[in-house]
Amino acid sequence: MYITSREKSILELIIKTSGKHTAVSIATQLNVSVRTVQRDLKSIEKILQSFELQLTRNTHEGLSIDGKNEQIFRLVQHLMGNHPIDQTPQERKLHLLLALLQEESYKTQALAVNLGISISTLTVYLDELTEWLRNFNIVITRKRGVGIELAGTEENKRKAQAAYFLHFFNEELIESLFLLQEGEIRKGKILDYFDPDYLLAIDGVLNSTFNSIHSRLADSGYIGLVVHIYVTLQRNESQFYLEKDFKRLSDLSDENNLMDKICKELKTKLKVSFTIDDISYLAAILKGSKLHAADAVPYDSVLLGKLIRNLIKDVSEQLQINLTKDFPLYQGLLAHMEPSLFRIKQEMGLYNPLTEDIKRKYPVLFLAVKTGLEREFKEIKEFPEDEIAFIVLHFGSALVLREEEIAIRALIVCPTGIGTSKMLASRIKKEIIEIQTVEIKTIKDIQMQDNLQNYDVIISTVRLPYIDMDYILVSPLLSEENIENIRNYIRKNIEKFTKNKRYRSQAANKDSTSKKPDGELREVLQELKSAEESIQSIIDNFRLYRLPHLKGHPEILEEMVMIAEKEQLIIHAGDVIGALDEREKKGGLGIPGTSLGLFHARHKNVKELIFQIARLEEDCLVKGMDGKVVHMKNLLLMLAPEDLSVKQQEIVSLISSSLIESNESIMVFSSSDEELISKRLEAIFLDYLYTNLIKG
Repeated sequence: MYITSREKSILELIIKTSGKHTAVSIATQLNVSVRTVQRDLKSIEKILQSFELQLTRNTHEGLSIDGKNEQIFRLVQHLMGNHPIDQTPQERKLHLLLALLQEESYKTQALAVNLGISISTLTVYLDELTEWLRNFNIVITRKRGVGIELAGTEENKRKAQAAYFLHFFNEELIESLFLLQEGEIRKGKILDYFDPDYLLAIDGVLNSTFNSIHSRLADSGYIGLVVHIYVTLQRNESQFYLEKDFKRLSDLSDENNLMDKICKELKTKLKVSFTIDDISYLAAILKGSKLHAADAVPYDSVLLGKLIRNLIKDVSEQLQINLTKDFPLYQGLLAHMEPSLFRIKQEMGLYNPLTEDIKRKYPVLFLAVKTGLEREFKEIKEFPEDEIAFIVLHFGSALVLREEEIAIRALIVCPTGIGTSKMLASRIKKEIIEIQTVEIKTIKDIQMQDNLQNYDVIISTVRLPYIDMDYILVSPLLSEENIENIRNYIRKNIEKFTKNKRYRSQAANKDSTSKKPDGELREVLQELKSAEESIQSIIDNFRLYRLPHLKGHPEILEEMVMIAEKEQLIIHAGDVIGALDEREKKGGLGIPGTSLGLFHARHKNVKELIFQIARLEEDCLVKGMDGKVVHMKNLLLMLAPEDLSVKQQEIVSLISSSLIESNESIMVFSSSDEELISKRLEAIFLDYLYTNLIKG
């Protein structure tokens, strides 16, 4: 358990003069306010509980520690050894940061003594922290006669504290949480700063909440959310609250509702409290967390979709390699960019441990992506290098996949995110031709999986202390040493692999026909069938309505859905209308710079893909996707089943991005000419089939 220098001083005073000191006398002795001492006493009570001791006050408010002598002796020993000599510079700087976050001024000499370092080392650490904290608009001041102080908003202080843990202790946090989940609470470097019961409670509530809504975060986003919630609790308990002028963000209704539910459960479990501002702050953190699955992203992000397609085209032209038809690349970027842009605009930041390695290993690709981002996303003043590096991984994955060789069944455990894991999988398949297939799982996935023996080799970017199987620990960027280790493992276990392959081969060779080409053919045929059915549905179900007897877009929308029900394209129209209403409440649907409004929903009651247009007699004012008002003259309705295949997602995404592909596209879809629009759709689909399935 981490004990601040002031908490240590208070404990020493109480131990040395039991019952003689009050909060007032301690405040005088330490030259701090009584309120500060009272706040620290709350933390001290928790520290004492961990030693099975109790803080008591006599009738004269004198403070003493009650408990067994051996426990008091343990406490004294702990205080004496509170500064281990094997601490890393990052740990010592963490101690320094936590001390300064107590919002009191410190004399240089006293701070150096408390941290167990020289004044010259303290000066170096302060310089480094000053530079690092500048990213969070936090300033460290050093004034003669006053001391060292830290100035900044509470919001930024929370972000800085959480970011420091995630930046310098990321792997330790993941491993510690994994060990806690398995029921083994260990005393470790990182657990000295966290209450295990709090961590477990936060993890449990987050797990159950996300499972209940069938949603997941990448491991990096998940561990970040855990830490931010913990820091919020810790700061509240120390009576450091968000300022009254804290700015709550609008358009976060989903995240606010979800975070409100999480905080209510934690309040019940831990007997803690969250303010409305806390919930709003954490909702923004949730919004900025990366989604784990690329197909979990709304397919209708028209504006963002166009920017991403432009980015892919820009990078392709720079590298002279055509990636414009790579839908997995587009889908992965769509999943990443929405939270990424939110983080950048809110100055939240995201730590990427691989940035420097990526810049060194892929300098040309990094520069191409950076240039493309600056050209296409002009509203962003500057893209942080950590964010650029994550985007580079998506492009790197697409480029490496083109050179892949088929090769043993491997499981990759990689908690860093979509781009990193795909890049690692592609590199492994490229560098080690013996590996036939690769599957990617997170730590949570393998905890719930009991068939790990089905994999020939397990490769992980983090330690897996509870996996009862051999695994190879590698860097997310796969160093030459990592590649050699994997090859050595395969060479040493070749007999086991060939034995297993022979068993599969015998089972497969009951028929003289090779199953591999047949399997590939079936897969291609299935893709063709899925694409054909999706396109056929769009073409067959396309309608252009003129409904002059109806006023207002809600009535027109309802009429279109009711007609779809009569045509047996959907069932229970009321539920679908409700889903459309809910989507409209979440954000703007008007397409900026056009007279188009795209109303859309995915729902279990929708049986086929539907794309239809209604021409309005009079303009309707609707909220645009950029937050501004759009004069809507053409209402576009897009409905899709709740469960979409990859090809269905690709077809629907194709329509969305084609709406504003060019001025000509905008004019066609705004024309109210049913035949012209139908021909445009046919041309879009013909080009797609030719470039992706026939020619490709």
